[in-house]
Amino acid sequence: MTRLYAFFAFALAAVLLFSGLASAHPADEFCGPDSGLDPELCRALSEMDQAAPIAQPSEQYGNSEVKVSLDRPMMETVWLYVKLGFVHILPAGYDHILFVLALFLAATTLRQLIWQISAFTLAHTITLGLATMGTISAPAAIVEPLIALSIAFVAIENLLFPSMPKWRPLVVFGFGLFHGLGFAGVLKELGLVKEQLLPSLISFNVGVELGQITIISLAACAVFATGFVRPAIKEPALHRRFIVIPFSLIIAGFGLFWFISRLIGLL
Repeated sequence: MTRLYAFFAFALAAVLLFSGLASAHPADEFCGPDSGLDPELCRALSEMDQAAPIAQPSEQYGNSEVKVSLDRPMMETVWLYVKLGFVHILPAGYDHILFVLALFLAATTLRQLIWQISAFTLAHTITLGLATMGTISAPAAIVEPLIALSIAFVAIENLLFPSMPKWRPLVVFGFGLFHGLGFAGVLKELGLVKEQLLPSLISFNVGVELGQITIISLAACAVFATGFVRPAIKEPALHRRFIVIPFSLIIAGFGLFWFISRLIGLL
């Protein structure tokens, strides 16, 4: 149990360190030397950025909405956007990581975990698709604080209820809608391949899901590796006392900190 405690403490401390004590959802620099992004796409985006105002300003996220037209193999685009979606979660999506970990902490059975993750996946898939297609929109100034609030809310709910509330999947679904809008903002800032819009969108979402599955898998492996599974089943009260409550408190602290800092950023 001590090793498990240390593992989670180290992981959460690393999150705070890399977040820079500020926003947990910084602008992603996809065209950096270590980004792994296709050089051709980076070049096209750079040329469009330096050209005359070709792209129309986007009111949705306050940036230029760029649509890139490239002639590339379909599978190359699929792999590219799967990778980008995954990287946006691990390691860049600090807030999404903590949200998923809060769901993991609340689940006492595999069924509960599946219900929560399924609700979250369905919700953010809906808004990611609709926002990317331009059907719906919401300012990032509203979306980002709500994402932070969702982290704090779920973690605090973990503290208040000994077992997962029956309404938790509905709550997760509601917050998942805002997380989807956040994913859409990143995807639009990245730039979309016009001729392969749908494959790009689906592939990015697949990458996000793989990132979430990885988070849950790593958390589960940490529990198994420390031999805490059997004690947690036999004595759930100890599991709640030494695992769920302490780490939910930490996650709630992160969420509230990010929520307040993002609200202050609006002033």
